[in-house]
Amino acid sequence: MSNLPIGIVIESLVAGLLFVTIGYCWTLNRRLKRLRADEESLRATISELITASEIAERAIVGLKTTAGETDKTLGNRLSQAERLSRQLAEQIEAGGIVLERISQIASAAKKPSTESLPEMEETPAASARPSATVSVRDLREAASEAAARLEQFRKRHGEQAA
Repeated sequence: MSNLPIGIVIESLVAGLLFVTIGYCWTLNRRLKRLRADEESLRATISELITASEIAERAIVGLKTTAGETDKTLGNRLSQAERLSRQLAEQIEAGGIVLERISQIASAAKKPSTESLPEMEETPAASARPSATVSVRDLREAASEAAARLEQFRKRHGEQAA
């Protein structure tokens, strides 16, 4: 190595290092191109993700609105059902009372009486009878009361249906 001048050795060494640097730059350039290409696809993916999240946010707002409206509607229907249930219970109770009265009237009417019903209506003594026998006036009062209750029931039912 002593025959070669030191200048040639240094220049050869610099030339070798330049080749290594050129190779590294070439590899780095390829990697940068791939990164730029990936960056573009990543930007497209991010924009699609943003669009999808905006659509999802709008859908969530719509679902919240629908859930609120459904809750109100369900609450109204539930209170209406409870009100109708109470009315039905009252009407069933009133019907039971009317049925009981009618059965009492029917059982009293089945008992043999000494006079016929038309005669009981015309005679003033019919009102002086004991409570075990039923007069025509009692039957008419019970019938008119039942008719009045039936009419009230029909009116209430008609109003609810409207």
